[in-house]
Amino acid sequence: MAKVLVSLKIFPSDVTVDLEDLKKKIEDCLPDFASVYKFEEEPVAFGLVAVIAHLLLPEDKAGGLNEVEEALKKVDEIGNLQTLTIRRV
Repeated sequence: MAKVLVSLKIFPSDVTVDLEDLKKKIEDCLPDFASVYKFEEEPVAFGLVAVIAHLLLPEDKAGGLNEVEEALKKVDEIGNLQTLTIRRV
């Protein structure tokens, strides 16, 4: 079964959010079928740093990305998120 690598840019709700804590909450809230490949940090502006989450999802899971996005939106420390890329691996 092929996997899909999804890259999401996740903006914290505030500049005071601890990014290591945010990464842990992202890992904890993901559905069972999704896993974190790696995290990166990207400075945005005025001290705000976005987290780029690279996630592995099964290719044949219909609606998988929607489930992931809905789970992430429930995390209070996440202000906004944006899908950057989706690739088959």
